[in-house]
Amino acid sequence: MGRRQRDQERERLFTRRALLLGLGQAGLFGALGARLYYLQVIEADKYATLAEDNRINMRLLVPPRGRILDRYGEVLATSRLNYRVVLVREQAPNVEATLDAIARLITVSDTDRRRVLRDVRRKRAFVPVMVREDLSWEEVARMEVNAPDLPGVSIDVGQSRLYPHTEAVGHILGYVGAVSEVDLKGSNGDPLLELPDFRIGKNGVEKIHDQALRGVAGASQIEVNSVGRVIREVNRDDGHPGRDVELTIDIALQEYVRERVGEESTAAVVIDCHNGEILSLVSAPAFDPNMFSAGLKANDWEELQAHPKTPLTNKAVSGQYSPGSTFKMVTALAALEAGVINANQTINCPGHYELGERRFHCWKYKGGHGPMNLGEALMNSCDVYFYEIARRIGIDKISDMSQRLGIGAPLGIELPGERSGLAPTRAWYQRRRGTSWPQGETINASIGQGMILATPLQLATMTARLASGLAIVPHLTKSIGGRAPADRAHAAPASLGLNPQHLALVQRGMAMVTNEQRGTGYKARITEPGMEMAGKSGTAQVRIISKAERDTGVKKNEDLPWRFRDHALFVGFAPLTNPRFACAVVVEHGGGGSAVAGPLVRDILLETQKREILKRLAGCPTCGGEHRG
Repeated sequence: MGRRQRDQERERLFTRRALLLGLGQAGLFGALGARLYYLQVIEADKYATLAEDNRINMRLLVPPRGRILDRYGEVLATSRLNYRVVLVREQAPNVEATLDAIARLITVSDTDRRRVLRDVRRKRAFVPVMVREDLSWEEVARMEVNAPDLPGVSIDVGQSRLYPHTEAVGHILGYVGAVSEVDLKGSNGDPLLELPDFRIGKNGVEKIHDQALRGVAGASQIEVNSVGRVIREVNRDDGHPGRDVELTIDIALQEYVRERVGEESTAAVVIDCHNGEILSLVSAPAFDPNMFSAGLKANDWEELQAHPKTPLTNKAVSGQYSPGSTFKMVTALAALEAGVINANQTINCPGHYELGERRFHCWKYKGGHGPMNLGEALMNSCDVYFYEIARRIGIDKISDMSQRLGIGAPLGIELPGERSGLAPTRAWYQRRRGTSWPQGETINASIGQGMILATPLQLATMTARLASGLAIVPHLTKSIGGRAPADRAHAAPASLGLNPQHLALVQRGMAMVTNEQRGTGYKARITEPGMEMAGKSGTAQVRIISKAERDTGVKKNEDLPWRFRDHALFVGFAPLTNPRFACAVVVEHGGGGSAVAGPLVRDILLETQKREILKRLAGCPTCGGEHRG
């Protein structure tokens, strides 16, 4: 092959390779062009959105929590401005020196100092770290005056919960607190709960109506740079504040009752006999919910927990007590409805009651009260009378009447921790103990001892139902956001379906208790004309009295350690004509019901009626005669 032919062969080979290389390059650039077209044209909106998301951050805004008001519009819980000192590490030359400078102006605890030093290490240098919150106005002014000498330090404004009436409403309102892991699990993904400073209702009305009080979160669009530093706020939606919750409580009456019961271990409930509205619900001793709002200290929590009179327990709804003789109206009505007694029938009281080989004593007189009818038995609180009628009707009828009057099942009050009390039946005892019901327990139950248990709220409800004959349902919520709760009909409460004559007999017996000189509650009577009350005392034993002690003389309450003393109870309604208000008081280990709890019920019902009269005289349906602004 000649040289010319070899040159031609090389040229053809080069041409083929150049063509293949050109085709490869064309294919590569075609693919790149297609990809570029896909990204810049077809997917342009998607990547523009992603780029915008990198530049714009969305932040949730905590809505203002709704207020809680009393029945006349008085503020019971609200939100207040919370001034906080914050520090930005990148602007502070020396964090520890800056903290020292702050501590010379305001109090900074060792705990706060450790937390700040920990947070500045964990967070980015430009993220503010809270040094201290809840600054007074004087502390804010002091910090602002010295701000030029404190680089990186500024005042931030947030919100915290405020309870102006402190201990008077602690058990009703409860408190708010930080979100826990348990709260997050049951939150159904609510993003508000993820915010570090967000607070939710932890107890009381704050917990029951938390969703309404919480409101709807707002949002803020923030422009940031590549490292996350905030440049500016682009857009803002403040959301919707929480709804106001109006309660049935009269705070002026609530504070009166709280002051009147003092620091004794006491529960007191005042209820409207016509509609079930709770005007006052007090448990003493109490706690200040502001302590929880500001962050409860460990030693304060331990002190509350160790207190022998359990200030953290709402005794009005969670305390279960033997009702003692305040239960005798239940036994009486059960016997009247069963037809085993009537108004004039008498039963003799020799001072004791024999059942087999066991003897049950009357509460006071060894010689007995003698023959007496229902009204006299209630007036003198004769145990033997009720022993006998209970034996005639049996425990099941007593239990049935108990539940009709509100004892033995939850009443559905809008507070956490409500207990059900206990109204035992034969079937319940068989399931629980595996044996038949002992007849002796019927005798004990007839006078509110033994297995019978009731909460102070149930006793107040029982008294209101006895006074009105209506199946009133106790409730605390008057409105949410200006509207009555959807589950509460505006129709009047239904009748209990009891014979009006039987109710009148029991009401008459209660009136004799406080208005006849021989009545056990006569010393606790209301003497103001037109405001008289009917009532019934109760003294519930918390220890067993032996036969030897009865023979030698039962020890007086004042001679016993506090925890072995009887509970003092009293229930009452007023006025006698067309009763409007009912009240129940339980004083733990207080001693005699008439002597200790009776005067409390008298004073509370008298104050309640006086306030009602002032409201009518003022002609103002909203201010209670006080013309509150």
